[in-house]
Amino acid sequence: MPAERETWRQGLRMAHPPSPERIEAEKAELAALDQLPPRARARGYLRHLGPGFLQSALTLGAGTASTSLFAGAVFGYELLWVAPVAMLLGIVMFSAVAHQTLSTGLRPLEAMRRHAGAPFAWAWAVGALLASVIWHVPQYSLAAAALADMSDVAGLPALPPLAWSGAVLAWAVLLSLLYGTSAAAVRGYERALKYMVWAVVLSFGLVVAKTGVSDWGALLRGFFTFRIPGERNGVLGAVVALSGLSAAVGVNMLFLYPYSLLARGWGREHRRLARYDLLFGMFVPYVLATSLMIVATANALHLHGSFDAASLKPMDAAQALGAVAGPVAGRVIFDLGLLGMTLSTITLHMLVCGFVGSELFGWPVGSWRYRLVSLLPAPAFLAPLFWSRIAVWVAVPANILCGLFLPVAYLGFLRLQRSRAYLGPDRPAGARGGLWFGAMLLTTLLFVAWLSWFVATQGLEFLRGAPS
Repeated sequence: MPAERETWRQGLRMAHPPSPERIEAEKAELAALDQLPPRARARGYLRHLGPGFLQSALTLGAGTASTSLFAGAVFGYELLWVAPVAMLLGIVMFSAVAHQTLSTGLRPLEAMRRHAGAPFAWAWAVGALLASVIWHVPQYSLAAAALADMSDVAGLPALPPLAWSGAVLAWAVLLSLLYGTSAAAVRGYERALKYMVWAVVLSFGLVVAKTGVSDWGALLRGFFTFRIPGERNGVLGAVVALSGLSAAVGVNMLFLYPYSLLARGWGREHRRLARYDLLFGMFVPYVLATSLMIVATANALHLHGSFDAASLKPMDAAQALGAVAGPVAGRVIFDLGLLGMTLSTITLHMLVCGFVGSELFGWPVGSWRYRLVSLLPAPAFLAPLFWSRIAVWVAVPANILCGLFLPVAYLGFLRLQRSRAYLGPDRPAGARGGLWFGAMLLTTLLFVAWLSWFVATQGLEFLRGAPS
């Protein structure tokens, strides 16, 4: 068993793994930071964030954008609480995944297969692959629509949506295939995504600054009332809330995260850094971006009687915001925010597919086989041919469909969290361990209960893709 376990400890199969010297230097720096007061330590940790921003970039895509558009346009500020609650529940699970992966150094899929069971491992991997392909579809529709609207603002000749989505595909393929070519490329890729995430936050922040907030009391209540409104304009509040819950943390994110930790060469010494990374790299940017987008659309679109949920287009939202925030600046900034969300997510969907292929078939990250399987979602660039009329709404059923893949993976990580054979002395114990496991169990049960209610009460409408 020790020799077999040592084989697992080889970590992620990287064609160009991180330099051991660089990893050792980083460990020494982290050890020095651990001796500092909390505030100084936090400042030092902020320089090393990375994997958390990958999760932000992945979840801040068309699914999140569409849910935020509907939440703000239909329900105003009432669903502002969904994003922070959904992400907090996700962090409960992600912190456990980080603890398990960094404590053992074992490849997560193999660990789940051996210690939770092969069905959990296969469901997790296949679910991550399918979710990346399904979620890929609305990205191109939204990105093409945003580019078309910016072209219209600039007075350029109109191009067919497929031309725009083809351009997006070319850019995404180029960027995603850089991952794994070298350790520097991995860091550069993560740095580019970090800038894109903050550019999204800045874009929607500028829109909100231009539209203003008419009722600060209503805005604050939106974060703390935890109320699920009924049906308005043909849209159920529960459907939008569940869509937001599903979009915040996906099974493909859950697959990408531990492998991105291993790709960075992180180990036991990085466990505290991983918690900071989840907070400042994933939670803060996500909540800021979604909240600002909801506020912006609530200010411009909320309570419009002519609002048609099924046929809402990004151009409609951009033009409505333009009427409030400026016919050029408002539209362009909003479109840039949408474009940044979709571009980063498209590249990460490809990355997830590559990681799944790498683990299932033993291909090194960066190899030509890895790159080939990374392109599995690419045919989704044809989506504007079929769903341009419902470019926004199509992401809502996609969110919920992909959410169905998540509970089995959660159950697998619950089993791993209690496995002495897997975690050994690092298995959380005592009151802290019990509270942690209880929070993981509660997160899983809440998700299962909400999805079960939706399938039982809204299944047929969901299959038809109707707003209500």
